[in-house]
Amino acid sequence: MPDALGALEGKLDASGKRFAIVVSRFNSFITERLLLSACDGLLRTGALKKDIAVVRVPGAFEVPSAARTLALTGKYDAIICIGCLLRGDTAHYDVIVNEVTRGIGQSAQETGVPHAFGVLTCDTLEQAIDRAGLKMGNKGFEAALAAVEMANLARTVAGRSSSVSKKSKSGTPNRGKSNRRSKTRR
Repeated sequence: MPDALGALEGKLDASGKRFAIVVSRFNSFITERLLLSACDGLLRTGALKKDIAVVRVPGAFEVPSAARTLALTGKYDAIICIGCLLRGDTAHYDVIVNEVTRGIGQSAQETGVPHAFGVLTCDTLEQAIDRAGLKMGNKGFEAALAAVEMANLARTVAGRSSSVSKKSKSGTPNRGKSNRRSKTRR
């Protein structure tokens, strides 16, 4: 039924798009697996190596800041955020998880650039290993696919906004704002 309603969806086609991957060095045993799979996901969907930028940060707490800085350049169609947080014996885990999650979401909302969440938040190292490719797929790969789909969806929506804006100049009411980022794109 959604197709009958003309639902918009992003395609899994990364060709012609640029991606930045922000990866935490902390828990690199896990994050490197996530990074490799994220790159694999982008390449398998048509991205070129030259269109993938990898930025390393010390820990997951720094991921949102780097992601925002990259998004504000206007050079990337989507940002993939990768990290691994493991619960410890103190409340530190809860504070960091909340701030990283909030920061990534806030950056995506305020910049208009899609951000894919590939930050593992696990109770144990075993859970993290499972989510980095052992038993439960690879969350880096999944984040890459989400980034590709959202980058395409953003372009589709922006294209529709542009056509609505053009119609408004000809007398039809403008029902949406045009994508302000489109002027800063390539």
